[in-house]
Amino acid sequence: MHHATAATGLQQHFIGQRQRLREAAQRILGCPYRADDVVQDAYLKIREVQEQDNCAIRQPQAYLMRIVRNLAIDRHRRCRFESDVFAEEEAGEDIHEEAQGPEAIAIGRQTLALVSQALDGLPARTRRAFELYRLTGLSQREIAAELGISVTLVNFLIRDAQASCRQCLALTPPP
Repeated sequence: MHHATAATGLQQHFIGQRQRLREAAQRILGCPYRADDVVQDAYLKIREVQEQDNCAIRQPQAYLMRIVRNLAIDRHRRCRFESDVFAEEEAGEDIHEEAQGPEAIAIGRQTLALVSQALDGLPARTRRAFELYRLTGLSQREIAAELGISVTLVNFLIRDAQASCRQCLALTPPP
């Protein structure tokens, strides 16, 4: 299949499945506005994929659903676990707490904004490896297979992303 034909086919599947994809995202996120954002992000992602990848997708509907589910889970977990996403694995404690008041909410929002800023500043592959590992729970071996890189490189990318987030948080004085 020619590259342009594959891309057009994927876009057509996306358009045909848009409502179903939105419903899947909304089930995960519980919010129609966030679901719309995820579907928009998914569309941008498939446009990026079609520009970089010359091979046809064998199961476009399953592929699109997987992208939307991953993006929705990423967004849900990022919002929900903003403080403990970067905790040391060895700590073994659940350090997040429900926000108790305006100050806690403000601190949580500031932390999320800083983490999001740190992630936005990372190279795309580093960010994706980190998100797959910390937010979707894939193993480093699964991430290596998905990104087409070695497990050792995945480990380095995750460490780089964690260091960047910690550095960004450390540089900001507490409120």
